[in-house]
Amino acid sequence: MKVLAIDTSNYALGIALLDNEKVIGEYITNLKKNHSIRVMPAIQQLMKDCDIAPMDLEKIVVAKGPGSYTGVRIGVSIAKTMAWSLNIPLVGISSLAIMAGIGRHFPGFICPLFDARRGQIYTGLYRFENETLITELNDCNILTVEWVEKLKQLEKSIIFVGNDIDLHKEAIINTLGDKAVFASPSENNPRPSELAFLGKGLPGEDIHTFVPNYIRLVEAEAKWLESQKGRSKE
Repeated sequence: MKVLAIDTSNYALGIALLDNEKVIGEYITNLKKNHSIRVMPAIQQLMKDCDIAPMDLEKIVVAKGPGSYTGVRIGVSIAKTMAWSLNIPLVGISSLAIMAGIGRHFPGFICPLFDARRGQIYTGLYRFENETLITELNDCNILTVEWVEKLKQLEKSIIFVGNDIDLHKEAIINTLGDKAVFASPSENNPRPSELAFLGKGLPGEDIHTFVPNYIRLVEAEAKWLESQKGRSKE
């Protein structure tokens, strides 16, 4: 099975091509540049380099969030359009689960995270069992200090992974001490090949109803809903 994986959910842009159990191509950058301009040329160049034509593809796997609202929308829109036009299955995978792949051989829990500003993070807790990724705590948007207090109760070693770790490292160490392990810089970029492997065996989703998973509302939408609640009480 030939699988195309697309991840534009954060600053890191990742594209991968899978041919059965073999990664035949992978492209990753971690730059503050516009994904909408760069993602299609990246896909086209990787497919050209790997001698893969669009009609050769049998499945598309996309990072569906959480992350940058704009970034998530870009990747999901492109993946839906390609899957629909090629009439092939589309699968969405948590952007956090992709990063958890680096902890495959870690003997504890895996905690991927993205910064969500104002002392908050997008995060979840995972572990591997017989090469299968298991969700221990569901993806969420939470204050870092609240999250690490929750993790402290587990009394187990946890490896943290993500390019935004340095923003929250002090809070993590202050609460978890030596129970906190940190991935190396080379492991912090999400690997689109992990995305491809996570999704290749899953059934396709309904392309027309498939939507990103932002976890929290866009700030403007949240304020609008709050204002509507106030009006309903008048």
